[in-house]
Amino acid sequence: ILAIIALAVGLLGCILPVLPGPPVSWVALILVQFTHYADFSTRMLVYTAIAAGVVTVLDFIVPLWGTRRFGGSKKGIWGATIGMVTGLFFFPPVGIIVGPFLGALAGEMLAGKQSNASFRAALGSFLGFLLGVGLKLITSLFITAIFIKEIMA
Repeated sequence: ILAIIALAVGLLGCILPVLPGPPVSWVALILVQFTHYADFSTRMLVYTAIAAGVVTVLDFIVPLWGTRRFGGSKKGIWGATIGMVTGLFFFPPVGIIVGPFLGALAGEMLAGKQSNASFRAALGSFLGFLLGVGLKLITSLFITAIFIKEIMA
């Protein structure tokens, strides 16, 4: 039961910035390993742990890269983060997509950039955010598939 809860929290953590999605999903593998329902190889556990760790680190780097690549600033990154959280709680599910973009746009405009430069930086931040979420979701879904395959075997 705890492993299933960890999987659910891990998938939710792919979208919520306060939860480390892939590492929590990986914990589900460890939890089920200690039961009679699973017998994962050490190699598989190590590889999935590395994947979860790498994706978690990339989740911090990719939005920064996207924002910088498109000419953004730290205020744009902060705006994207605040926009994502605000959008998630006040306008789900559309807010999770629109919030980071609008937040980055507002952050860049507060930094004093022209509207075209603000829009471009916001787009970079938004694309970086989406790429990070996508990488986390792919990793957590892969871990979930491994979990389900092992439980069903």
